[in-house]
Amino acid sequence: MTTSDPACDVAHGAAPAADPAERVLVAVYANAVSSYLLHWGRELGFRTVLLEPDPARVTRGHRAGADAVLHRPEGVSLADADVVVTDHHRDDLGGVLAPLVRARPRWIGIMGSPRHEGPHRAALREQAVDEDLIATVRRPIGLDIGSKAPAEIALSTLAGLLADRNGRRGGFHDGGSR
Repeated sequence: MTTSDPACDVAHGAAPAADPAERVLVAVYANAVSSYLLHWGRELGFRTVLLEPDPARVTRGHRAGADAVLHRPEGVSLADADVVVTDHHRDDLGGVLAPLVRARPRWIGIMGSPRHEGPHRAALREQAVDEDLIATVRRPIGLDIGSKAPAEIALSTLAGLLADRNGRRGGFHDGGSR
């Protein structure tokens, strides 16, 4: 007689996954990375929100992946939200990011290279955001898998969010050694 492992039943589609508290993924700015985040985030059980101040940048693909498309940060509910800012070059970065940081979401991060200070810091200082809140913005984001293409960046970001939410480091169970 074999016993069934509930985790295996979920993986094989024989049982529903545990229903976690509603997870919200807020992708800030419409671009290729946010498109992947929205589509895959929904598949991973997130309620997906696109925050894009410029309605002209939102494509049909973005709308297809997002449960909601908002154009003002004040319209975003951040209770237990994971916020991913997908562009650090936008002129409106400080004005869009400041209310999100002040709302203290569960997790907030911005894409960018770890080799230099991110422009979000100066943009948030210009908005009079406290240094302790600026320090909550994670950069770089995602697991270190050498991501370069938009799909890879979205994949590493979502994997990192899931690991963080589940209290895990991310990475291989064997420590990654070969």
